Amino acid sequence: MNTLSSDHPAPSRLARVHRRLACLILAGATTSLAAAPLPTYELILRDGYFTPAVLEVPAGQRFKIILKNQGEGPAEFESTPLRVEKVLSPGVTTFVVIHPLRPGRYPFFDEFNPQLPEGAIQAQ
Repeated sequence: MNTLSSDHPAPSRLARVHRRLACLILAGATTSLAAAPLPTYELILRDGYFTPAVLEVPAGQRFKIILKNQGEGPAEFESTPLRVEKVLSPGVTTFVVIHPLRPGRYPFFDEFNPQLPEGAIQAQ
């Protein structure tokens, strides 16, 4: 049985080359966008305190926060409005990626030390 219909001629070699070239261009564009570095901020957690207490970030842009627990006990970076929670053992460094935010203030806290002041992300 012949799978090619006489109504639909095989694509020309030039058309195949153009399709492959278009795929390569699109793949390259996607890769370069994905490889763009995220703005990165550092947040130190030490026995319930955050340094800095307020992170100022641009609104409308994804970003990464490097979290470092330099305290004696476990620490937690938790934010209800951001829907993020990360627990760190003493001496651990990790990160979270935050989606683009609207302008505003987004509080976070350490659930191991609820009596201490909250920190915040200020998106401007």
